[in-house]
Amino acid sequence: MRWRWRGLVRRIVLGSMVSCSASPWPAGAREHATIKHLSTFLAVQDVSRSAKFYRAAFGWKVRLEVPVLVEFELPDGKGLGLYQRESFALNTKQAPVEVKTGKITGTELYFGVDDLDAAIERLKTAGARVLSEKAARDWGDVAAYFSDPDGNVLVVSHPAK
Repeated sequence: MRWRWRGLVRRIVLGSMVSCSASPWPAGAREHATIKHLSTFLAVQDVSRSAKFYRAAFGWKVRLEVPVLVEFELPDGKGLGLYQRESFALNTKQAPVEVKTGKITGTELYFGVDDLDAAIERLKTAGARVLSEKAARDWGDVAAYFSDPDGNVLVVSHPAK
């Protein structure tokens, strides 16, 4: 059963619409409820530092930039926002947990790439911390794990051949 959940989680992370027989919606509500992933926002300590890192690591176009928030447009049209911690807390009414240097958050961003070696090199050059080197994974991908300056886990992957 573990492999099914890994695949389901992976499809959700990649932004796919997922249907399954065990619906979390009450009977009859499923056909009326549509959920579409639009953006992911990460609380960061220093927006400028994090934006510089993500520009260098991925080269995405910036679609919004204000002093407390930078949002990138990903190739599929979804967004990835870097939100200054204190401003993030204004929306949530609760401050996000502060992550100590060298530790990681419970957040993983899983990206599929065409050229895995080039993506790994860009992340390393941008200053990402290597968590797990490129390796074949049980779910059928070759993937490498990194952390960004705020401890968020970044994975770059490609299907195993």
